[in-house]
Amino acid sequence: MEAWMHRRVARDFATRKAFSRTLEIGAGNLNHVQYEPENEIYDVVEELTELPEKSPHRHSIRHAYRRVAEIQNEKYDRIISVAVLEHFCDLPTAVAKCGLLLANGGQMRIGIPSEGTILWKLGWWLTTGIEFRARHGLNYGVLMRHEHVNTAEEIDGVLRFFFKTVRREVLGLMPTLSIYQYFECSDPDSERCHRIFERTR
Repeated sequence: MEAWMHRRVARDFATRKAFSRTLEIGAGNLNHVQYEPENEIYDVVEELTELPEKSPHRHSIRHAYRRVAEIQNEKYDRIISVAVLEHFCDLPTAVAKCGLLLANGGQMRIGIPSEGTILWKLGWWLTTGIEFRARHGLNYGVLMRHEHVNTAEEIDGVLRFFFKTVRREVLGLMPTLSIYQYFECSDPDSERCHRIFERTR
C-alpha cells in the first residue's frame, strides 16, 4: 500500500516538461527514485547522509543536502516527499522554506500516512505492533509516539497555511478513514513563507 504514495507523487511524470528540477525532502536510501523518470535534475535532502551515499540510485542525484534550510539560489519545479513530514519537529519552518524554493507554476507533492486516524493505528497495531512485541517484548506505540510527531490533520493545516491551492486524495473512504494521504500544493504565499522561515529558523 505504501507504493500508492510513491505512484501519486510521481504521477505527473507523463505531462511534466523534460528536465524538470526536482527536490526530494527526506530521501532516505532513494527508494522513490525508481518511480521517477531518469532525465531530471534531482536534488535531495537527507540528514542521514550515509543512506543516499550507499544507495544504488546515487548516480541519479545532482546535489545532496543535510537540511532544506541549507539550499540557496535554487528554484525547483517539483518538491516532493514520501512518508517524511510526520517526522518533522520544525514542520512550519521546513514547509515555509519549500514554498520559497518552488519555481513559478511548480508543485509540492506530498505523501504521508494518516497518522492520528483509527485505520492507520489499527494498521500498524495489528501488523508491525504485534511483530515488534513478539520480537522485543516492547510496546511499538511508544516508538510511534516519538517518531510521528505530526498528525495528518496537522500537516494538512500547515500546508494550507503556506499554499493557496491544496488538493488532497486519500487511500480510504475519507481523511479520517484512510491509510495514506496525498497532497498537491501550489501557489505558495511567498510573503508568509519568508516571514515564518526567517522568524523560526
